[in-house]
Amino acid sequence: MTVRVVIVDDSATMRAVIAAALRAEPGIEVVGQAAEPLEARAMIKALSPDVVTLDIEMPNMNGLEFLEKIMRLRPMPVVMVSTLTQKGADVNLRALELGAFDCVAKPSSFNPDSFASLAATVKAAAMGRVRHAPARPAPARAGSGGQYAPDGRVVAIGSSTGGVEALITILSKFPANCPPTIISQHMPATFTKSFAARLDKLCAAQVSEAVEGDRLAAGRIYLAPGNAHIEVSGAVNAVLRLNEGERVNGHRPSVDVMFHAVAKAFGARAVGIILTGLGRDGAAGLLAMREAGAETIGQDEASCVVYGMPRAAFELGAVARQLPLERIAERVLGITNAQLKEHVL
Repeated sequence: MTVRVVIVDDSATMRAVIAAALRAEPGIEVVGQAAEPLEARAMIKALSPDVVTLDIEMPNMNGLEFLEKIMRLRPMPVVMVSTLTQKGADVNLRALELGAFDCVAKPSSFNPDSFASLAATVKAAAMGRVRHAPARPAPARAGSGGQYAPDGRVVAIGSSTGGVEALITILSKFPANCPPTIISQHMPATFTKSFAARLDKLCAAQVSEAVEGDRLAAGRIYLAPGNAHIEVSGAVNAVLRLNEGERVNGHRPSVDVMFHAVAKAFGARAVGIILTGLGRDGAAGLLAMREAGAETIGQDEASCVVYGMPRAAFELGAVARQLPLERIAERVLGITNAQLKEHVL
């Protein structure tokens, strides 16, 4: 299969750089280049590309507005190619919420090789599940806990591509007294603080970027910083440890590192969840959790943007239950369990 791509960027130089990076990869054809959204709209209609790469800052209509129109009127795989700075983190996160497949950084003096992953991301986007623009969840700060009664368990969630929307879907259903929850989401370091703040506005529980020495507590959700593995020390009065060691499975934070630590510290008093994402990070760690007696859940293929990490965990025997994204929070909280039409593996 040849992946046909339209590049949208107001800089002629950057369009040429993106095109060169994509043309160097077999199986990708750049079929069009546009300098602004109005030109791009006509090009997309005429050429029906498989994937669009899109910049944020452009004349006439910014990339975010254009993305929103694409995902509402003609949903298709879109890869954002932008400057992944702290200042731009909120905008890029909003793009992911709107349905962008992923964000790739433009080359800079700090990251000159950022386009090394661009072709692979574009190919994955062409194979991924296209999402319609999701509705923003209503803020849930007033949540009271409903039917949930804390039972001493700890929840660990691993996610990658498509994880922004998936995590919002799950965590916005968590009550204010939710189980202590730790998350490893593959995400640039410049994004994680903004993403934690975004989640905090949408969730009844308190969400924050994890800090070395944080004590695990009910009603708290901890997001691993984008440059550190998150681990747990001790089962009683447990605290979080941040490890800036080598990448594992190509990632820091690594889902495997987190799951292995939780398996060792909590055993059967934990729930492991693996969500949408490329690759197999988390599969071995989730198996360790299952072998330690923890409940393990994998997102099902139909609701994944990319059924990579959940597939790897499923094929390894690490997933005890496979559920649609919309049902995972219910399972974790034990609400309406008897009514769930779950697939026990």
